[in-house]
Amino acid sequence: MAEAESIIGTPDIPEAEGSEGAEPERNDGALTPDGQATDTTAAEDGDGEAMVDRSAATRRRRIILLFCVAVLAYLLDLGSKMLVVAKLEHQEPIEIFGSWLRLDAIRNAGAAFGIGEAFTIIFTIIAATVIVVIARLARKLYSLPWAIALGLLLGGALGNLTDRIFRAPGVFEGAVVDFIAPAHFAVFNLADSAIVCGGILIVILSFKGLDPDGTVHKD
Repeated sequence: MAEAESIIGTPDIPEAEGSEGAEPERNDGALTPDGQATDTTAAEDGDGEAMVDRSAATRRRRIILLFCVAVLAYLLDLGSKMLVVAKLEHQEPIEIFGSWLRLDAIRNAGAAFGIGEAFTIIFTIIAATVIVVIARLARKLYSLPWAIALGLLLGGALGNLTDRIFRAPGVFEGAVVDFIAPAHFAVFNLADSAIVCGGILIVILSFKGLDPDGTVHKD
């Protein structure tokens, strides 16, 4: 028997008992201090397409981008209004492209593009509500396009809300400074432009099925 075994050979014996059929260990990522998984590798959907990285670092970057866009939009709006009030108010309109586009300073007690002047306080409350909603959405923000869109909305809402609070005739009833006057269209400002651009981007993202958390719906 010993000679037969030496000729045939002895089958390999696993190093550890019970290793047969065992699956390799998986490391789905460590937990951050706030209890969320880091997800160091991008998730994949059923078709094998790479999804957004939902790590805590990614969320922080998206939030930082959101507030950077918001601050930029807000400062541009605030600076332009200060310049218009100082140099253009009570003056003749300045023609940029003939009668097609002018700079004409007016005070608007209504919403964007002069709509609803009798509801100043209501529009003030709406602007404040938009800011709160954006702050709540930021907690689950992983999409870069959504960060830009929400940043534009936030900056524009803050710009017009600043006018509502600090300009005449009173707190929460202040008239917004508008100065961009295209032909055959309402006069508006940079805050209105930021709000409209952010809204259009959100509509596009919604049609594409992209959620703020990076989830893509393929309906």
